[in-house]
Amino acid sequence: MHQYGVRDVEKLLGLPRSTIRALIAAGFVSPARGPRNAWLFSFQDLIVLRTAQALAAAKVPHRRITKSLKELRRHLPETMPLSGMRIGAVADRVVVSEGGKRWQAESGQYLLAFDGDPAEGSLSIIERTAEPPPSDDWFDQAVALEQNDLEAAIRAYERAIAADPAHVDARINLGRLLHEAGRLAQAERVYRDALDAGGSDAVLLFNLGALLDDLNRKSDAAAAYKAALDVDPDFADCHYNLALLFEQLEKPKEAIKHMSKYRRLIGTS
Repeated sequence: MHQYGVRDVEKLLGLPRSTIRALIAAGFVSPARGPRNAWLFSFQDLIVLRTAQALAAAKVPHRRITKSLKELRRHLPETMPLSGMRIGAVADRVVVSEGGKRWQAESGQYLLAFDGDPAEGSLSIIERTAEPPPSDDWFDQAVALEQNDLEAAIRAYERAIAADPAHVDARINLGRLLHEAGRLAQAERVYRDALDAGGSDAVLLFNLGALLDDLNRKSDAAAAYKAALDVDPDFADCHYNLALLFEQLEKPKEAIKHMSKYRRLIGTS
């Protein structure tokens, strides 16, 4: 496995040594030690370092960065794959594209794409290397339209889903917009369709829970929140909402359990 010294990292990633030290001190990477106790970084370390720096610059909370990077590192290959690798984001999720495969980590805004092979002394950080599929075009347009033209954003999300029925993030965002607009029955239909399409996603289930809570369907809301926690047991906001819901349902033991878990996850006593 190829290893890189601090100078290699400075050259490949354009990060000053002080930033590299800070990211190591924060626990985002744990490089090996070489001769004279010098740091030695793996390919995975390079990707994690650059992604951590971008997330920190975007003011993503430390806990969410740590969770995102833990998942990112778990899936990264030991070397740059021949098919190339891109790291970007869809909605609030880090997305890794490796050849024809895509998988999601946790959190973040639009981040980075990597090109080149660090073993050959090159690792470029670029915004885009290829035209996105039509579904992503429509998704990006919808995100941009959300603040200024709700109906146009809704139509764009619908077109993203039509182009790619498996685009769970478009379904999540569409359901959220409809919920915020008070179109609750439509929002529920969007979420249910997403679940039927195989979208067992924690955020999707959390949003469905919030919607059902607003519809005063408390038991159904609790079931949706619990399903979200089955997917992501450390979903802090879900524990919080579930704690409040159990208070309303007069189940104090359950409420205390989930509020305690929420406080542990956000680092408060």
